[in-house]
Amino acid sequence: MNAPALPDAVLAAKPEVGRSRPHESAALHVAGAAPYIDDLPELAGTLHAALGLSPIAHGRLLAIDRAALQALPGVVEVLSAADLPGANQCGPIVHDEPILATDTVHYLGQPVFAVIARTREAARRAAAQAAKVLQLEPLPAVLKAREAHAQGLHVIPSMTLQRESAPGALDAALAAAPHRLAGQFQLGGQEQFYLEGQISYACPTENRGLRVHCSTQHPSEMQHTIAHALGWQAHQVQVECRRMGGGFGGKESQSAVFACVAAVAAVRLGRPVKLRVDRDDDFMITGRRHGFDFDYAVGHDAEGRVLAAEVTMISNAGWSADLSGPVMTRALCHFDNAYWLPEVRMHGHSARTNTQSNTAFRGFGGPQGALAIEVILDSIARRLGRDPLEVRRANFYGLGERNLTPYGQTVEDNVIAALVDQLVADSDYLARRAAVADFNAGSPVLKKGLALTPVKFGISFNVKQFNQAGALVHLYTDGSVLVNHGGTEMGQGLNTKVAQVVAEELGIAFERVRVTATDTQKVANTSATAASTGSDLNGKAAQDAARQLRERLVPIAAAQLAVDPAALRFVADAVHGGGRSLPFPALVKAAYLERVQLWSDGHYATPGLHWNRETLQGRSFYYYAYGAAVSEVLVDTLSGEHRLLRADLLHDVGRSLNPALDIGQIEGAYVQGYGWLSSEELVWHPQTGKLLTHAPSTYKIPTATDVPPVFRTRLFENANVEDSIHRSKAVGEPPLLLPFSAFLAIRDAVSAVGGHRIDPPLRAPATPEAVLDAIDAVRAAAARPA
Repeated sequence: MNAPALPDAVLAAKPEVGRSRPHESAALHVAGAAPYIDDLPELAGTLHAALGLSPIAHGRLLAIDRAALQALPGVVEVLSAADLPGANQCGPIVHDEPILATDTVHYLGQPVFAVIARTREAARRAAAQAAKVLQLEPLPAVLKAREAHAQGLHVIPSMTLQRESAPGALDAALAAAPHRLAGQFQLGGQEQFYLEGQISYACPTENRGLRVHCSTQHPSEMQHTIAHALGWQAHQVQVECRRMGGGFGGKESQSAVFACVAAVAAVRLGRPVKLRVDRDDDFMITGRRHGFDFDYAVGHDAEGRVLAAEVTMISNAGWSADLSGPVMTRALCHFDNAYWLPEVRMHGHSARTNTQSNTAFRGFGGPQGALAIEVILDSIARRLGRDPLEVRRANFYGLGERNLTPYGQTVEDNVIAALVDQLVADSDYLARRAAVADFNAGSPVLKKGLALTPVKFGISFNVKQFNQAGALVHLYTDGSVLVNHGGTEMGQGLNTKVAQVVAEELGIAFERVRVTATDTQKVANTSATAASTGSDLNGKAAQDAARQLRERLVPIAAAQLAVDPAALRFVADAVHGGGRSLPFPALVKAAYLERVQLWSDGHYATPGLHWNRETLQGRSFYYYAYGAAVSEVLVDTLSGEHRLLRADLLHDVGRSLNPALDIGQIEGAYVQGYGWLSSEELVWHPQTGKLLTHAPSTYKIPTATDVPPVFRTRLFENANVEDSIHRSKAVGEPPLLLPFSAFLAIRDAVSAVGGHRIDPPLRAPATPEAVLDAIDAVRAAAARPA
């Protein structure tokens, strides 16, 4: 006997996961109605804090004239390191970073004291007197990473990752290679430039408790750091974050100073305290993406295949360790990018300088490491007179062989060759390459450049225990659902994706699901929303909780519909079976009457990960995301300026949870990475150590006019081979590597000045000054006799 047919509405129902739904706060964002921390109504008695910053790059702190500060209008209290009741420490891994400076200041902009006043303006005016109230004895300052490395100044021990087929094989392969290339490359850092600056609002609660609204990617770390600063237990501190106006890694560890100062002041004075820094102070206090210097030596054959490579990476860590260790580890693990390197040795040095302590930034070292090999392959191709795409293809990881990374992980899901082939066809790469050559032949001043670069990016935290997440899902008797998870929403659409996952698991309408603010009193011991793992971890945890609820509802549904539980289907906002349907709200109500638990917690831990931090070997990543981009630029050789004419992006997100959000992330990452490599230059005064590019007037992020007029983005069809959430793949960080193609297209245009016979010494970012320097070098080299 055939089973009763399902209703047409059920048969026609589309899965919730995979729909291009708008961001859950999109309407609020557009209307200016999405409340951020500074928009929250201030409680009665709220005070405001501001930080007094060191006016020198390095020196001994001899005294603070607190009396002069306390005499200023509106000032209520002045705090220094001596006033912290607990640990004066906010270093996330190495405990080398005081919240407020003690006996030494290490960079121009380091917080030394905090002023608490009745108004924000009064607090800022008082804090601005730092140069007058601080007694300092200057010490020599080191501002450049290479100089610090030469002096043996490092924030952590240096590390080496290598693979040799036999002892001495690498040096032998370098010596015996038919061709050898050696050189240097300089790559600048990048400011996160989140639209919402750093802010914390601390409010005392009953019985020695504290509630802190904090714009942070890592509420649990802020909870623990605040508790340590107060000498309290973690359960006394509640950290909440509904949304951030961007993070990009800058609010992973570096929210701590602001959260701790606001918290200590609030507890000390028994009143709410808000600390919101302006853009200039944010620049001066916080760190950013690490700048890198590279020295390399490569041996290769006539086809451009790399036979052996040795690279030294020197990162500018700034004055303290922060996250420089794992950033360098990821840089070393991404030097290979999409390429098989049979013999390779990589040295990583995190140099200590008297500048802001650099930290996480989208990609977390991966883009720095991967760009180095792309520049190297680009140079190999030019020296051999080959199309760079040919050289890249010759070095791709293979299938079944040539597929083991230098850190010992097998590249199992390698689709890079097929993905690149598809992009070559879709972008009309070969014809455009010929067209660019024809244009340059007839254009002495304007030169075009074209480049295609691939991406292979590993997904997971380098630290095993961070690869876990928790979630709570509540069912109410009207059929609505409330979800809380450990991830933070910073504009990337995490809450939207989690809501879609829960709706799919329960078979209900998306509108029934609401996701609440991240809160340490709801889900404890969360990991940072970072490493592109937000959807992977929190989506799986929320799915686990929703699945448990669905399984509890099955017996009730089976009884109500008088069918075997195996015949039930949860879809189209109801449960169906035996030719009958029961609306989801009615099912939940029936379950409540039967005293079924209508809330559940979920947990997820990424399987199969292991990593030896001493040998730098293991399975560091759960899977890889892939992508490729073709970029075309036009360079004015008289001014050094350029225009991005066209970008074609093809990116692998597995089975997309939400294609619209993923495409938005891909395009946003491309533009952000393009800014890093083309216009966002960080400059410190060579004598004083002051960051000179500390505002939008001097630090140039891309604007709408920098987006190419032809901007084509497609998702590559490729289900994840690993059991990720609905076989999707992470999308936050990997596409930031796509604009390597834009930088190398600029390099290609500069190379055209010398007939592609001279390798351009172009540094990044490729500002007009950098481009002109490279053009001058190419012309000078071309003019010399062969």
